[in-house]
Amino acid sequence: MSSDISSTTAEQQRALWLSTTAFTLCFAVWTIFSIIGLEIKQELGLSEFQYGLLIATPILTGSLTRLILGVWTERFGGRLVFPAQMILTGAATWALTWADSYATFLIAALGVGLAGGSFIIGVAYVSKWFPAERQGTALGIFGMGNVGAAVTKFLAPFVLVAFGWEAVAHIWAVVIALMGVVFFLVARDDPAFRARREKGIAPPSLAQQFAPLKKLQVWRFSIYYFFVFGGFVALALWLPHYLTEVYGADVRMAGMAAAAFSLSASIFRAYGGVLSDRFGARTVMYWTFGFSAVLLFMLSYPPTDYVIRSKDGPITFSTEMDLWPFIITTFVLGFFMSLGKAAIYKHIPVYYPNHVGAVGGLVGMIGGLGGFILPIAFGALLDLTGVYTSCFVLLLVIVVVSMGWMHFSIRAMERQAQGPALDRLPSFPELAEIHDPERTRMPRTLDDWRPEDPQFWAEKGRRIARRNLWISIPALLLAFAVWMVWSVVVARLPAIGFEFTTGQLFWLAALPGLSGATLRIFYSFMVPIFGGRLWTTLSTASLLLPALGIGYAVQNPDTPYLIFLTLALLCGFGGGNFASSMANIAFFFPKAEKGNALALNAGLGNLGVSVMQFLVPVVITAGVFGAMGGAPQQLSEGGQLWMQNAGFVWVPFIVLATAAAWLGMHDIADARASFREQAIIFTRKHNWLMCILYTGTFGSFIGFSAGFPLLTKLAFPEVNALNFVFLGPLVGALSRAGTGWVSDRFGGGRVTFWTFAGMIVVTFGVISALGAGSFIAFFVAFMALFFLTGVGNASTFQMIPIIMSREVPRLMPELQGAELRRQADRESAAIIAFTSAIAAYGAFFIPKAYGTSIAMMGSPVGALWAFLVFYAICMGLTWAYYTRRGGLLHDIERGQSPMPEAQTA
Repeated sequence: MSSDISSTTAEQQRALWLSTTAFTLCFAVWTIFSIIGLEIKQELGLSEFQYGLLIATPILTGSLTRLILGVWTERFGGRLVFPAQMILTGAATWALTWADSYATFLIAALGVGLAGGSFIIGVAYVSKWFPAERQGTALGIFGMGNVGAAVTKFLAPFVLVAFGWEAVAHIWAVVIALMGVVFFLVARDDPAFRARREKGIAPPSLAQQFAPLKKLQVWRFSIYYFFVFGGFVALALWLPHYLTEVYGADVRMAGMAAAAFSLSASIFRAYGGVLSDRFGARTVMYWTFGFSAVLLFMLSYPPTDYVIRSKDGPITFSTEMDLWPFIITTFVLGFFMSLGKAAIYKHIPVYYPNHVGAVGGLVGMIGGLGGFILPIAFGALLDLTGVYTSCFVLLLVIVVVSMGWMHFSIRAMERQAQGPALDRLPSFPELAEIHDPERTRMPRTLDDWRPEDPQFWAEKGRRIARRNLWISIPALLLAFAVWMVWSVVVARLPAIGFEFTTGQLFWLAALPGLSGATLRIFYSFMVPIFGGRLWTTLSTASLLLPALGIGYAVQNPDTPYLIFLTLALLCGFGGGNFASSMANIAFFFPKAEKGNALALNAGLGNLGVSVMQFLVPVVITAGVFGAMGGAPQQLSEGGQLWMQNAGFVWVPFIVLATAAAWLGMHDIADARASFREQAIIFTRKHNWLMCILYTGTFGSFIGFSAGFPLLTKLAFPEVNALNFVFLGPLVGALSRAGTGWVSDRFGGGRVTFWTFAGMIVVTFGVISALGAGSFIAFFVAFMALFFLTGVGNASTFQMIPIIMSREVPRLMPELQGAELRRQADRESAAIIAFTSAIAAYGAFFIPKAYGTSIAMMGSPVGALWAFLVFYAICMGLTWAYYTRRGGLLHDIERGQSPMPEAQTA
């Protein structure tokens, strides 16, 4: 891009070579586990899966941090962000030598992974120094820093043999920290950052930086980078292990052979930039995918013995790739991967000059995630098939899919360009605005959306709104199922050999609630920023991580408790989805039907808890996935379980729901808003009041759902709780879905008031049943509690749009007509999402309250008394602010006051 402040050639070269050197050292640190991991694997006696997870953990951190580091570089400048990142990485690398167990090694590895975030910092920084016609070459030279992987593989084995792996960590830590200091002292701010600072221009907002991520071609490019970069990182980590096991090479020989691959996959990146500048990235990408497919097919072929029956008897021969042909083939594969990496990053500063950090960060993040996911997949495939070449088969599938997607996209564009227009195709058609300008917008964006217009609603609106609702519901159901899956899994872990204490089990049951609630705070504001369709697709797809992780972790009783804690936190992805799902659906329906629509979405979505608690106990009793699902676990009292099915069973449904969201849902143009525009709800008193009330209803529902199985098992050990605990969430979910109309008709405030009154009475009934030791009374009272929480969930959400339609005209009298309606709708949706986030902490605090009460008093009764007092407070707030004579909703709910303007607009 052109800079507002010119830069000399000397300044350009200083920025380029400083960044390249820093990136080289960062990459050397990032791949350190490819060498020292072999020694750690032997010391700790790790399985293939555990080893794969260890070497992939730094790749996870480096990948996930790329997006935010790219944004920070755009905001604060590379000269500040790059040194800070290197110094922190050095500290984490030094801390590796303090680890004394598999769990602590994983924690330290997360810190080492910060080194991987350096790539996007350098891309955002270097690209600002060069004009567009030279950026391909400049970024190609910078990308040569991947050679840091080869540096580690060349040097680290010799240091390891001579002084031990701890010396490798110490030396690499000191070098990277010193480079951070040098960079800060020698580097200069890039021209664009200086121009912005001198003119006093504010840095771009997050919404502005993330705006291009809505474009399909950005995500397609991310998939390409998943192969060329993610595959490169995965092989750089995996090859030393592969060579020692398959060819019997010692660690030094394996390190040098793997370094040859890393070298070719790095130094030729500069040449790939030159070729992209000269011939166009399309041609280079075809070379990359085509030759990679051929090479991976050769590598995929396992050692095989053949027997041919001839007339003179059997003729036998074998095929097997020897060591040196293997090294040469991987070297050539690395060469074409390096060309592809340069070609992909040639596009970003050309097409998104003002969003290099965000777009490059996303592409780099997805690519880096390939480096995390693929080594784990390599280990899992090896455990499953026993065939070492299965890792290359997986890469072959990825490259064929990527090449097909790219080719069909290009051909579709070329068919649109007839005659002379074909000559005007851009140099980068795989990133170009395919077909026509309309394709650059998010498909299915509704520019005209007027649900309050009766004619529009009858002719068009109702059909579209219901379509989005019925796609949203199963996606939300799966989210709740994954979120609460621990509530069943945890109860069975001791029976299959996991020696966790009662306190540890309660923590596992509670942590998904904690992470889910926290994620909801962020998810609350995502739909107006990204659009409901894209965010629903991404958030649903994210459920695959905990689902697959659970399936693998429960198969090995030696899996560390830390892994289970991590998976419990990842289950929170499902909890976060509720906030964005409800905010999205709230935009589609008119206020007269909003209560029922939100009740259906939430109620049938909440049904996922019950579906999970019913389905999981069934599927874990049979090997429904055959050999692919893994071996069963032996029960301590005899028999066997396929506990991994608790995670695996959701995978095909998550894939289908993700595809349905992308292909069938819509975005609403009027629903778009930045975080700053939505943040006004933090100044609204009723936002915080509704947080309290919704915690009393939904917080109770989700908390009771999480803690009910374990509480029942502890209070009544003679009862097989897993056979019927699903009934509680089922009753709560169905009552929410079926009673939304009650609040629409009689008023959410009144229904909420009497719901809390009922919950007070029923909670006292639960306390009395526990005191009497009556399971029947305990169960009946809890079913009543679940029913009332469902009714209250629907009624509290029905209140919010009515409250804000009255408050917004009072607080913002300057707004009129459509603007007033839009503001009220926007605040209502944001409050609905945010209150759901705060209330979701009930999934953490209620199970934890049970555990604390049992530890202190020997009984959960103390926690139940605390809940009863809280319900009394909620009942008092509902009366004082909303339902008493003179309260905000009193006249409206009794038909004594007309709807305010925002309500009837």
